[in-house]
Amino acid sequence: MLTKFAVTNFRGFANRIEWDLSSPANYEFNKSAISDGIIKNGIIYGPNGSGKTNFSLAIFDIENHLSQKWKKQDYYANFIYAGNHRIEAKFEYTFKFDDNILLEYVYSKNNNGQLLSEKLIVNGHIIFERKPGSFCIDKQQFPMEDIIRHNLGNNANNVSIINFLLTSYPLNKEHYLIKLNRFVNSMLWFRNLDIREFIGLETGIYILDEDIISQGMLDDFSDFLKSVSGQDFKLVTKDSKQILCRIDESTIPFNLIASTGTKALQLLYFWILRMKNASFVFIDEFDAFYHFSLALEVCRRLFKLDCQVFTSSHNTYLMTNDLLRPDCYFILNNNKILPLCKCTDKELREAHNLEKIYKAGAFYVE
Repeated sequence: MLTKFAVTNFRGFANRIEWDLSSPANYEFNKSAISDGIIKNGIIYGPNGSGKTNFSLAIFDIENHLSQKWKKQDYYANFIYAGNHRIEAKFEYTFKFDDNILLEYVYSKNNNGQLLSEKLIVNGHIIFERKPGSFCIDKQQFPMEDIIRHNLGNNANNVSIINFLLTSYPLNKEHYLIKLNRFVNSMLWFRNLDIREFIGLETGIYILDEDIISQGMLDDFSDFLKSVSGQDFKLVTKDSKQILCRIDESTIPFNLIASTGTKALQLLYFWILRMKNASFVFIDEFDAFYHFSLALEVCRRLFKLDCQVFTSSHNTYLMTNDLLRPDCYFILNNNKILPLCKCTDKELREAHNLEKIYKAGAFYVE
């Protein structure tokens, strides 16, 4: 699981901003939002322009050099903080794996996305560290000739040391590098606004109708729509390429009668079918086209998944102890991100109306 993330000098974040998921509070309700002492589910709030989207994209920077899965095409546009193009962006990840492996991965990139430095620490022990012109590695774990170490130090082609080790050494399936690789390749970021975009988990583009039909999930998709939104569609297909809706004796293409919100639900359903294989999911403004009560129902379903799932939203209806708890709602503002319980001097309890307190301006990030 991802336990901590920090980024410096990335897009709108001139200064270091850290997100700590490893220190949940001691609430005795909604314990399913916490797994192995790590926050598993949450929603990020913040004013327009506070950086919610950019922060979520920063989390997925690791996909761009460790994974071969789908990447956002314009990701490196406006990569470095606009006020300082000459300094690199720095990314810091901490992961915790099943057998109490605490893995810290820190690296920096220039404004073209090229790796400038990398360091890997496992349970407090430095495995390797590469800086411009220098390189050191644990020789017992990864023995190599001097010429290889020298070339990795210069590293003119900017290959990731982690990828080099993964492809050059036989590792057992429980090795921490295999676990890191598996986690990163199972991360997913997506959104559905003016355009649909995603990062990770898949390697190509799909046509939603065809995919749902080919998996034999048409009836399940119909049940999904009814359970989360109350819409009862009789869905059929004739050519295995297009979903049709039967109305009395007539049929009409589903995409012609589906609302914008219902089409967003179709995209969500597409990804839910794949989230059983996901490790970490972030949905940017997931409820942009949802009724507030529909957004709540969608969250209930998402947060039941085994993987870590986080979203960003402006919908304060979701800010309730009936869904999550004060240490799982975050406010991002002023180059900081903090849970609600650290945004007030009040002691927050299960009976408190978090939405009312938020709208009253009692939560603040200084």
